[in-house]
Amino acid sequence: MALTGRAGLLALIGVLVVGLLLPSWQGVLVVFAVLVACVAVDLVLAAGVRRLTFSRAGAVSVRTGELCVVELTVHNPGRRLRGVLRDAWAPSAGVVADRVAVDVPAGGSRTLSFELRPVRRGDRTADRVTMRSLGPLGVAARQGSHVVPWTVRALPPFHSRRHLPPLLERLRELDGRRASLIRGAGTEFDSLRTYVIGDDVRSIDWRASARSSDVVVRTWRPERDRQVTIVLDTARTSAGRVEGALGGLPRLDTSMDAALLLSALASHSRDQVDFLAFSHKVRASVPRAALPALVQAMAPLEAELVEFDARAAVAEVLRRAGRRSLVVLLTSLEPSIEHGLLPLLPAVASRHHLLIASVADPAVHAMAAGRGDLEAVYSAAAAERTLAERRRLTALLARHGVDVVDALPDDLPRALADRYLSLKAAGKL
Repeated sequence: MALTGRAGLLALIGVLVVGLLLPSWQGVLVVFAVLVACVAVDLVLAAGVRRLTFSRAGAVSVRTGELCVVELTVHNPGRRLRGVLRDAWAPSAGVVADRVAVDVPAGGSRTLSFELRPVRRGDRTADRVTMRSLGPLGVAARQGSHVVPWTVRALPPFHSRRHLPPLLERLRELDGRRASLIRGAGTEFDSLRTYVIGDDVRSIDWRASARSSDVVVRTWRPERDRQVTIVLDTARTSAGRVEGALGGLPRLDTSMDAALLLSALASHSRDQVDFLAFSHKVRASVPRAALPALVQAMAPLEAELVEFDARAAVAEVLRRAGRRSLVVLLTSLEPSIEHGLLPLLPAVASRHHLLIASVADPAVHAMAAGRGDLEAVYSAAAAERTLAERRRLTALLARHGVDVVDALPDDLPRALADRYLSLKAAGKL
C-alpha cells in the first residue's frame, strides 16, 4: 500500500487547514475520518497487483551503444487496472524511460515497449517490475513487485569495421581479382601470362617459354586456407584503461576490436580463424570462428585480476594448432614478457609465425612531450623511459623472429590488419 505523492500531500494540507480553522478538535477528527474513508475506498477498489502476470519479448542482443527494444506484456485477470509501472534494469543497460502509465481493462492485457541503449559490453539483466495500482480517487494505491527475467547481451561495438572496405580492396588486389595484378606477390601458383616490361625475371617459366613464341611468366596469389589463431590476453594488464577517440576504455576492449577486424579480414581471405581467450586458464574458445560466434564469445568477457600464464597459453596454442599458423597474441608489452614469454619462443617459432599486438597508452606519449615546467620535465623523462623500454622489448622480440605491432588505441585495429596483409603478400603465413 502507498499514498500517492501529490494526493497524499493535498490531503494532509487539507487536514491541517481544517484543524487550524475549526474551533475544536472534533472538526479535525471528522476531516481525518473522511480522509481515512477515502484511503479505504481506494484500497478496496484498486485492482490487485499480486495476481498480475508478465511476459517479455524482443531483443536478446545488441551492439553496445545502439538502440534496441524489449516488450513487456501485462496480463490482468482482475478488475480494471490503472496506475504506474516501473521496469527496473541495471544502470548499464541504458533504459531510456523505465516508468510508464498503464491502463489495462479487466481480463485484458497491454504490451509496453522499453528502449535500451547499453553503455557497457556484457549481459545486461532486468531486475524487477513494480506495479502501482491506483484507486478511483487517486488518494492511495496498491503496490507490488514481480521478477520478470530477461537478458540483453551487449556485444562489442566493433568500431573498426569502418576500416573493412579499404582493407577488402587491398585483399582483392592481392588475390588478383582486379586487373592490376601484384606481380610476384604470394607463393601459390595462379596462372601463366606473357612477359611485360617490369615483371620479375625470376618468375619466367623457361619451359613454357620454350613451347611458346613469347616469354611466359608465372603469376602468383597469396596463400589461402591458412590458419590464423587469435589469442586474447584477459589477465590483469588488460583491465587498464587508455584514452582514445571514444573515451577511456579498458585495453581488453581495444584488443577485442582489433581481433574482430582481423577475423573479418581473414575470413574474407578464406583463412581459418581460431579464437582463444586466456588468462591463467581458457576463458573462451571458438574454433573456426565466424564473426557472429566471435562477438557472442567476447561479449561477457571481463579482465581477471590474475597474472597471464604464458607457459599455459603457449601449451594450449601448440595443442590446438596442428599445422603452421599465424599466432596473433593480443597482450600488453611489459617487462614481464622477457621472463614469461621469451624463454618459450623457440617452441612457438619452430612451428608457427608469432605476431604480438599491444595497445600503447596515449597518456604516456602526451607526457613525453611535456616541457612546461620542472614537474612536466621530470614526467617527460619517466615517460621516455617507459617508451624506450617498449622499444627495447620490440627489438628483442624481433631478434627472435616475432613481429610486433605497438600502436595507440585508435590505430591498433588498422595497424594489425595492415601487418596481416603485408605478411600475406610476402608469403610468410
